Amino acid sequence: MMAPTTDSAGNTEDAATARASLETLRTEIAKAVVGQDPAVTGLVVALLCRGHVLLEGVPGVAKTLLVRALASALELDTKRVQFTPDLMPSDVTGSLVYDTRTAEFSFQPGPVFTNLLLADEINRTPPKTQSSLLEAMEERQVTVDGTPRPLPEPFLVAATQNPVEYEGTYPLPEAQLDRFLLKLTIPLPSREDEIDVLTRHASGFDPRDLHAAGVRPVAGPADLEAARAAVAETTVSPEITAYVVDICRATRQSPSLTLGVSPRGATALLAAARAWAWLTGRDYVTPDDVKALALPALRHRVQLRPEAEMEGVTADSVINSVLAQVPVPR
Repeated sequence: MMAPTTDSAGNTEDAATARASLETLRTEIAKAVVGQDPAVTGLVVALLCRGHVLLEGVPGVAKTLLVRALASALELDTKRVQFTPDLMPSDVTGSLVYDTRTAEFSFQPGPVFTNLLLADEINRTPPKTQSSLLEAMEERQVTVDGTPRPLPEPFLVAATQNPVEYEGTYPLPEAQLDRFLLKLTIPLPSREDEIDVLTRHASGFDPRDLHAAGVRPVAGPADLEAARAAVAETTVSPEITAYVVDICRATRQSPSLTLGVSPRGATALLAAARAWAWLTGRDYVTPDDVKALALPALRHRVQLRPEAEMEGVTADSVINSVLAQVPVPR
């Protein structure tokens, strides 16, 4: 076997350093957020795949704090938009402003021009404003007055939403849901974790001051770039590709669903499984990697039949049933 060239050896070393840096994120974010390791992992996977994340949970489970802590630990620029019923699309993307001194219009960038956009309670704003994010999420640019303007790199939308049963919410349209790589559910903490949260607050923890909480940058854009290059080299066998396709096709035949997973969803599942495989230290994808990412990658891409929903069937239970039925490659 030939020895690696200097460049390939250097790339391998950069990838190993990047993996080690990203692995420390959990420890760093845990200084501010208690017991949300799966959500942290999901956000890192999305960054590696250049995807976006939808965070769902009841109010008060630290969804916003989680995103702010991630931005702090990765030394990324972040902006927050509180989505409200009267928010206009230009409040997100920016608009042309008339300058009386020059008698010309100039573009005033909106909060979307950042590395990590926290779209807080995205389902509290009408669909017109929700859709203002579509171009930014898909094309990584914003077009105002016919002029496309590229967004910074890296760019990730982390949108939080309350469960749709809550009053004053507008369900996201299917086209926008499909643009999110992952949908992560943020559960209520366990009794032990909740005691830990209250103990921290009693000791003076201020969620608005992450620096005082000890959150420090442990990785940066260069680490993300090296990690993405390594993920792109992670091997995907034809059997794994076929397994992902079989899972997604099976959802389209489920009697409990009116809408199954699209080809874009299959691509998202494969990309997420690839990133997870690399994060766990392997240069190839296994069926277990696909299973581990199936729920967050697919749960928001299926639509339940009303009668199934009335019987207590959930998107997660349908996907788990599909995973149990589709033959696993050996």
